[in-house]
Amino acid sequence: MARHAADLAADRKASDIVILDLSGLSSFTDYFVICTARSDIQVRAVCERVMQGMKEAGHAPLSAEGVGHGQWGLLDFGEVVVHAFQASTRELYDLEKLWLDAPRWTYEPGSVIEHSRA
Repeated sequence: MARHAADLAADRKASDIVILDLSGLSSFTDYFVICTARSDIQVRAVCERVMQGMKEAGHAPLSAEGVGHGQWGLLDFGEVVVHAFQASTRELYDLEKLWLDAPRWTYEPGSVIEHSRA
């Protein structure tokens, strides 16, 4: 499910896509998919594509926040939470640092490259 969400974000040219495995570390989700978009319009486009594609796969979002504002969008699918950020907002929230103990994978279309814990 997380990989599918990453594929959908990549469809809209999101960059720096990372998947954090929060299973065992979080009680509210198993995975974060974090990506960067270049503009308000791209944040919205990424979020809309992820929502559409996940819905088509049978996973309607439980909630969506911030999508209309464009700096950041959060899509909660239960097991997977997708964060689409503009670069400055991603830097500000720094979720990768907040969840430093989580195993992480960098995503490239067609593959996922595992990283060790930081």
